[in-house]
Amino acid sequence: MNAPTLPVISMTALESESGLAELRRAASDVGFFYLVDHGISHESQQDYLRLSREFFQLSAQQKQSVDMIHSPHFRGYNAMGSEMTAGRLDAREQFDWMNEEQAIPDSALSQPWQKLIGPNLWPTSMPALKPSLTKLQDQLSDITVNLLQRLCASLGVEAHALDHTIDKQPYTHAKLIRYPGQHRPQQGVGAHKDPGYLTLVMQDEQSGLKVERNGQWIAVEPIPGAFVVNIGELLELASNGFLKATNHKVESPKQGVERYSIAFFMAAQLSATVPVLSLPDELSARASGPSADPNNPLLTDVGNNVLKGRLRSHTHVTRRYYCQQTARTLLANSFAQLPINDICSECTI
Repeated sequence: MNAPTLPVISMTALESESGLAELRRAASDVGFFYLVDHGISHESQQDYLRLSREFFQLSAQQKQSVDMIHSPHFRGYNAMGSEMTAGRLDAREQFDWMNEEQAIPDSALSQPWQKLIGPNLWPTSMPALKPSLTKLQDQLSDITVNLLQRLCASLGVEAHALDHTIDKQPYTHAKLIRYPGQHRPQQGVGAHKDPGYLTLVMQDEQSGLKVERNGQWIAVEPIPGAFVVNIGELLELASNGFLKATNHKVESPKQGVERYSIAFFMAAQLSATVPVLSLPDELSARASGPSADPNNPLLTDVGNNVLKGRLRSHTHVTRRYYCQQTARTLLANSFAQLPINDICSECTI
């Protein structure tokens, strides 16, 4: 195995000052790192990846029965060419699930983001999927909450400083992802930043993930048993730019090779507003404020920050369930990336 291209952080070392210092450096200098000693064995990860392969081997009809077009909450299956990143279609298929919740009736909606709340879509032809992925969701949620508290401690603020934004449990969103091999280099998923607090990625043995660092794209080679962790936009906002949400992308594998991964995104509750933490003077002096991207405005209200990413990425769901006024307001200048002609013209919120 080649030398790691990112810092390697041990979860068990984060009880020490030196471990917290390493975590702070990784999260502020790079915004990406490997996480080991997190409590989910390599063997268990392989079981989850095998389950993912089983799902993608279902027939097209079985997968389309849980297609995301049936969910205004952006849950379910996406076939190749169903998701867009940076204005271009991604070459991957995936299955998305989030917190299992009761949908709010349209008549009771008061905020656009409340339409994200709802049930997941589970294939009846694969009954093992729901309990297995729900268990994984709970495990990764616990890891990310612990890691978020360790990150706060590493910044010299109280470890529980952001606990009130996640309440009893964080908002979570996860994906099973398959990247099929391509005849020529292609965008598996385009360059982007994640909208939440933290992302964990479980990779198979195939490379393809790349991180932007100092103007160059660095390959993130898989390390058996390690998760890849990246800082999301909400943590960049909460730290006034001291922690970095970093651009990353995935390049499709070559013809004859497939790449599988499972991505887990943790954020504050959709109803929360992210506070700016009061950092110690030394760190505050190094906080340059969150990055300003006119094509991706950062919103401190969590629900709308999450929703704008969904609206932009899944245009077929946007056209079917979301109105033009809502999309224009949230996406601002980046709205030009959406084919809006057949988005409904009347807002119900």
